[in-house]
Amino acid sequence: MRNKSLLASFAIAALIVAGCSNKILKSPVSYSNESILDTKVDSVLQLMTLEEKVGQLNQYNGFWDITGPTPKEGHAAKKYEDLKKGLVGSMLNVKGVKDVKALQKIAVEQTRLGIPLLFGFDVIHGYKTISPIPLAEAASWDLEAIKKSAAIAAEEATAVGLNWTFAPMVDISRDARWGRVMEGAGEDTFLGSKIAVARVQGFQGDDLAATNTILACAKHFAGYGFAESGRDYNTVDISETVLQNTIFPPFKAVVDAGVRTFMNSFNELNGIPATGNAYLQREILKRDWKFDGFVVSDWGSINEMIPHGYAKDSKQAAEIAINAGSDMDMESSAYVEHLVSLVKEGKVKESVINDAARRILKVKFELGLFEDPYKYCDEGRELATVGKAAFQDGVLDVAKKSIVLLKNDKDLLPLKKSGQKIALIGALANDKTSPLGSWRIAADDNSAVSVLEGLQKYTGNQLTYTKGAEVTEGRTQFIWETKINTTDKSGFADAISVAKQADVVVMVLGEHGLQSGEGRSRTEIGLPGVQQELLEAIYKVNPNVVLVLNNGRPLAIPWADENIPAIVEGWHLGTQSGNAIAQVLYGDYNPSGKLPMTFPRNVGQVPIYYNYKNTGRPTMNEPESVFWSHYIDEKNTPLYPFGHGLSYSKFEYSDLQLSSKTFAKYGKIEVSVILKNTGKVAGKEVVQLYIRDLIGSITRPVKELKGFEIIELQPNQTKKIVFIIDEKLIEYYTANRKWEAEAGDFKVFIGGSSVTKLEGDFQYSN
Repeated sequence: MRNKSLLASFAIAALIVAGCSNKILKSPVSYSNESILDTKVDSVLQLMTLEEKVGQLNQYNGFWDITGPTPKEGHAAKKYEDLKKGLVGSMLNVKGVKDVKALQKIAVEQTRLGIPLLFGFDVIHGYKTISPIPLAEAASWDLEAIKKSAAIAAEEATAVGLNWTFAPMVDISRDARWGRVMEGAGEDTFLGSKIAVARVQGFQGDDLAATNTILACAKHFAGYGFAESGRDYNTVDISETVLQNTIFPPFKAVVDAGVRTFMNSFNELNGIPATGNAYLQREILKRDWKFDGFVVSDWGSINEMIPHGYAKDSKQAAEIAINAGSDMDMESSAYVEHLVSLVKEGKVKESVINDAARRILKVKFELGLFEDPYKYCDEGRELATVGKAAFQDGVLDVAKKSIVLLKNDKDLLPLKKSGQKIALIGALANDKTSPLGSWRIAADDNSAVSVLEGLQKYTGNQLTYTKGAEVTEGRTQFIWETKINTTDKSGFADAISVAKQADVVVMVLGEHGLQSGEGRSRTEIGLPGVQQELLEAIYKVNPNVVLVLNNGRPLAIPWADENIPAIVEGWHLGTQSGNAIAQVLYGDYNPSGKLPMTFPRNVGQVPIYYNYKNTGRPTMNEPESVFWSHYIDEKNTPLYPFGHGLSYSKFEYSDLQLSSKTFAKYGKIEVSVILKNTGKVAGKEVVQLYIRDLIGSITRPVKELKGFEIIELQPNQTKKIVFIIDEKLIEYYTANRKWEAEAGDFKVFIGGSSVTKLEGDFQYSN
């Protein structure tokens, strides 16, 4: 009998013999009796042939139109036969209840054991309803809003049959040239760790077996954000100190938060490709951190060890990867083709295969797939859930919170709501696809609210729109390449004419949504194409310019900072982009975002970040001196520092106090500051705590973020904010090769960005 009842009969029988309940327990992280889950997994594993175990380690991309004829030849036919034989554990890029259910039916009802499939998809910042890109969300510093955004994505994605997302990306990166900075939380380890946990909690919820939560996947393990030259897929060569203190903490944080899957990385790390790196996967992740979920390779990365020069062929690549701890093969076919023979040849122990299969089966049990393989296949729920109105409210909320006011000279913003002529200029202002950003592969083109549409809802002013210049050449759809317009200035004359007649000019400039993301590294990070020339031409005829940036990375805009009175970082904010930007421009929402990544003055400063090392020659007393760590043609300081962001309110910091100047092991001290809203409107401020360890067994950064709190104050309202400093907060990975707090002197700083004025000092002793 080749149907789902066979597996159920054997599994239940095994549980009864073991004296265990056959109820499928549903907690995503812990169980009242962990041994019950282990027994269930083992009962299935004992029924499996070696080939079927290897099959669980195999992930295929969608390979045919499921509503069409069965594939009869070629690679698609091979995949189809593997599916029917139970040699596939997971599918990716198959979406929609109808298709998911059809494939699940083959796995459950036509294979020998009927083991259900996992269905994965890149739900990075939304499914159909798109939230801001992750870097933009990080600018909100609002962990609850970020968690809610991930929960919205999970609810919508699971309604179409998916149960696994390849997110969040928790790579720390300091290089704006790298296109994938848009997918992470920026440059800071402390903030990145907090946001990583929030996203995992949003995706996975409190009950992984619920139908509205989804498996999260922490990626890319590890070092991807430090690719040389900011070039995607490039080499990474860094110290153990950087790995431990900068790169690892967000990954460790999500392990502690219960993330169930990891993805390894394309890059090599210190000479070994991450996919074949046993130190990363076996020693750090599975041994030291006790991670009991499973690791999936990135797309084809097992076979990519061949061009890396680390494996001679696909068979050796499979041997290296599985022994290094990479449990599931994404679309290389290396495991399904070679692992059985590698076991028979003695090059891979069957216990290694068992461990990988056990990890995957365990997660399937946690999802409740053995209890109901079709639990995510409800067409009625799909129809009722995708694109529902409540999601729009949620993504609008986080979009507004993600906007950063970079500059606002002469209080040009917020705009007056009546009696003015407003000129709106820029192709991106009337673009309904670009605001969706990169990595929104299930979203429909032209589904975002444009800035033009958002501003048109405010009817008190006379609004005139003109394009001025295209950002890209030709028609841009969701394709892998976008070509920058570097020559066409035919729209300049009309834009100049409109600007001359306006009281205020709003210019929406920046990158198209597909000019950042995977494979979209840039050597120039200014305004692409002719947009800089357009900006300067408009400024000459009307200096009352509000520049709204749309971008997926920090941009170098020194001319704009020097000349343009008001600059708004509007990112790629997703479906509700235009409404969010309009509400901020008109003051119906007071901006509160803070930069999660430093903005350089020019690309020559990159990588640039706030928590740099002091060096032996940080400054020289004589201004004419050459021999210190600096450039001869540019300042060391950034254009906009990490943590920077203004408000329509004015916030005053004063009276930094420490409860004690000393504390010892197991003790703590309090540091407080008084915050006052001296402005005319209510507003939110992200109060930031930084600490400097003055002397360490390894040299320490000039300061590190160690706490933050979002405070909302009415005009003239004052509040005391208190942070706790304890041993845990000042730990780092020392020269002793362990995490510990070292005795010594420290400085503490509090302010509205990483450039702070208030400071104090304390001592720690152990």
